[in-house]
Amino acid sequence: MNKNEIKSSSDMFLYKACIDLNTAKYLLAAFNEDKIDIDIEKIYFELQQCAEKCLKSSLSFHKVKFPKIHDIEELTELATDNNIELIEDVSSLIRLTDYAVDGRYAIIHDDINDSEYYIKLLEQLIVVLKG
Repeated sequence: MNKNEIKSSSDMFLYKACIDLNTAKYLLAAFNEDKIDIDIEKIYFELQQCAEKCLKSSLSFHKVKFPKIHDIEELTELATDNNIELIEDVSSLIRLTDYAVDGRYAIIHDDINDSEYYIKLLEQLIVVLKG
């Protein structure tokens, strides 16, 4: 998705989600190649942001009002409650919620080796949302 395709709030959330995912992928590659010195939590923050915006894109597309939150579980439940089909493993994204705020201020390290898994999951979600 590019800026020229944005026609609604759903499109804007999806565009921003794609940017967040690209940022996470770029940072992960640079981190793995020792090209940058960053906390791995920064990558997980970008993944969390992508997941959050994907869910908000879907909710917006289906005209479901949602609160201004960062909680992936609550957003996922809203989608489920409104019969919005996403991807099979969408509940796995709930673990990223901690990186919305805590990950910026603390060291979490729970899922430190799962970044590739989350990237693939989010890529699948984006494909579904793009239709």
